[in-house]
Amino acid sequence: MSGTRIVQIRQEILAENRIEAGAVRERLTRACCHMVNVMASPGAGKTSLIIRTIERLREQFRIAVIEADLDSTVDADKITALGLPAVQLETGGYCHVDARMTNAALEHLDLEKTDLLFLENVGNLICTAQSDTGAHLNVAILSVPEGDDKPLKYPVMFSYADIILLNKSDYLELEEFDLEAFRQRVATLNPAAPVCPLSCRTGRGLDEWVHLLMERIPRGIGAPASERSGNPAPRRLSP
Repeated sequence: MSGTRIVQIRQEILAENRIEAGAVRERLTRACCHMVNVMASPGAGKTSLIIRTIERLREQFRIAVIEADLDSTVDADKITALGLPAVQLETGGYCHVDARMTNAALEHLDLEKTDLLFLENVGNLICTAQSDTGAHLNVAILSVPEGDDKPLKYPVMFSYADIILLNKSDYLELEEFDLEAFRQRVATLNPAAPVCPLSCRTGRGLDEWVHLLMERIPRGIGAPASERSGNPAPRRLSP
């Protein structure tokens, strides 16, 4: 019998993160703030989706955004240009956002004046789905050019997401993308998750996405008046 001790570091880290994520969710819920975690590969359309959603919902909700990336404020600058508060979370070498990072970002937002909070996670389809951020809702985006086989290659992501969006659907006629096969693969992994094809470029399907989102926002969230003036500079945070 070997005397080697095996320490399950990964399981311990995940367990600690789950506890922190629960505390984040409780904090947000107490403030009547609903957080949506948006996950996708680089270039799939995370920022575009958030901006298109803001355009449709900013009269109903006070919205803020946490932008996570390895570096730069490019995406956060796009949000503040709309006159909304944004926090740039620089993850350095981390490939995902965890609950500790989320909690740090929340310190720089006025949750009492935020109804809907979007977290744009780091761009990848692997580890972002393995770490609970404390969000109430998890959304995965796949773009048509990435191919219909991605649920087979990245099953954790498509099992974890509450809603799955297929962006760049205007390319469906040009790409060899089997939409029905994609739907079936998602349904095998996650039968409860709706699949919504859309195009942030043309606007097609965005109303359906907003409807799916609105169905999942608890009643009572949303203020009659919002502070929308000004273009605040994004705050930059490092882990």
